[in-house]
Formats: sequence, structure tokens, C-alpha cells
Amino acid sequence: MAYCSIEAARSAGCTGDDAVVAAWIEAAQEGIERYTQQLFEPTDRVVVADVSAAGLVILPRRVRSVVSVAPVLDDDGASLPSSSWRLTSSDVLGQIDALHLAWGGYDDLVAGAESYNGGWLGLWEQWGAEQVRVTGEFGYAAPPLLVGQACALLAADLQAKAQPSDADAAQDSSLQVDDEGNNVAIENNDDAPSSEPVAPSASTGSTQVDALLAPYMNRGPSLIGGI
Repeated sequence: MAYCSIEAARSAGCTGDDAVVAAWIEAAQEGIERYTQQLFEPTDRVVVADVSAAGLVILPRRVRSVVSVAPVLDDDGASLPSSSWRLTSSDVLGQIDALHLAWGGYDDLVAGAESYNGGWLGLWEQWGAEQVRVTGEFGYAAPPLLVGQACALLAADLQAKAQPSDADAAQDSSLQVDDEGNNVAIENNDDAPSSEPVAPSASTGSTQVDALLAPYMNRGPSLIGGI
């Protein structure tokens, strides 16, 4: 799912055939995700997060569902059953994106988590882990309207900044320019989602786009007072 349509990007000033415009939209999406530290469509991800002393795990993206929670250990065979944690999502007004580990709970059917062994907290202490690996679905259900507008504007802005001058094109024969003067040397044939973390960015490169995205910035757990 693209954050904006090809038609919207063209209306914002992006030029070229559909493949060229789609490539600039993809580049804009990457810039938006790097800047906001959010995903604006349901996306399967594996994230690693710290566990607080109280068993609270603040997740770094809006979470939709979780299929696996495991301590980060040298031996990746361990995992926590769903009865040992509770999930909350910022998709619900007033909630945060977090796992709440049931430190006060136990399960006499799970080795190491029995009531007489200290329950889930006792099992966690046996593992000695400080982080969990969470596998699930993250992101918004669909791109909000302002994000779509920001994507279209950023696609056009990135293309305009990358467009070589006639002098640049003459000096560098490797630049591929179409009849409209657009740099079309953008290729991405890998359809698989990237597993690499996206480093945060101080700006998208456009103050107008930054302003549109301001309501969607993921500032992390620093906004959660008292936790």
C-alpha cells in the first residue's frame, strides 16, 4: 500500500511515467518513516525493547497485534505464552504501545513459572534477560490524510532536488534523464520488507512536509510521565 497515489504525487509536481513516480513515492515513504519513526500501514515486524523493573515494555511503533514474545538470550528457544503478558495499543485513545508482563502471575503448568518458584517474574529472573523480542504487526490501519499529502509533496520535492542540471548531465554520462529532464536512475526490485532498523532523521528535507507530519511523530517513552 502506497502512502499516496501516483495521481496525488503528480498533482504535487512529480513527473515521469508511473514507474518513475512510484519510485519517488517509495523514497518519500522511507523518508517519512525515518522522520516520524512510525509505520503508516499494517507491517509485519520484529522489534527488540527493554523490560523495566516493573515488567513494562514500551514498544517503538504503534502495535496492532503480537504473535510471539521471547527474551533476548543467546539461546533463542525460550518464549513467553500469551497468558504471561497483556498488550495495549495507541490505536485505542488513552493507551500506549506496550507489553505489560504479568510479574504478579504464575502458571503451575509451565516449568519455572510455578507459584512456588516465583511465577513469571521468577522465570524471567532465571533467564536473566533485559530485553524482549516481539514479533507482530505494527503500524496504522491506513495512512492518515495529512500523511498522504506529505508523501505526495515529499515525492515531488525529492525529485526536484535530485534532478540534474544540463551541465551536470553533460559531465556525468551515467545520469539517466528522460525527455522531461527527470532523473530516472532509481531502481528497486526487492519486494521483501527490510529487516534493517530505520535510523531517525531530524527532518524530511522539506519544512512543509515536516509541519504536516508533526502530529504523527513518535517521540518514544519520554512522553510517558512517571513510567
